[in-house]
Amino acid sequence: MTLLDPQHTRTMLAQTDTEWMKLALEEAMAAAASGEVPVGALVVSHGEIVGRGNNRNLSANDPTAHAEIVALRDAAARIGNHRLPGCTLYATIEPCAMCAGAMVHARIARLVYGAHDPKAGAAGSVLEVINHPRLNHKMEITSGVLEEDCAELLRKFFQKRRKS
Repeated sequence: MTLLDPQHTRTMLAQTDTEWMKLALEEAMAAAASGEVPVGALVVSHGEIVGRGNNRNLSANDPTAHAEIVALRDAAARIGNHRLPGCTLYATIEPCAMCAGAMVHARIARLVYGAHDPKAGAAGSVLEVINHPRLNHKMEITSGVLEEDCAELLRKFFQKRRKS
């Protein structure tokens, strides 16, 4: 197997995706610890984290403070540009329409997410905001990375909330 072998490249990418998703899960756990819905996100550029975010809707009294939006804002501020071409966004759950739209406007190159969102997912589960045929920007999507870990964190959070 050579370094240019497509199977080798996919394997290396999967290992990297798993490692980044573990860090996104840490962001989600931080959100849960502060009473927020446990969703975490990272923006990665050239192997470096340039943006981090976790849900802050309640603490910020901000309906737009989803993990993905927080991470996009952090990345844009660090990079000094509202466009984030070449960046990958890692999210523990499939982005909603608002977050997907922001990713399109930011020109994110790639989305990697963990759990599918059958109630509000906008990367194909409910809506097709990302890669909609009428939009001018397309991105690569990889789904299901550490899917069970991401989904279990959400399940446990909501089970605990229902008992309270």
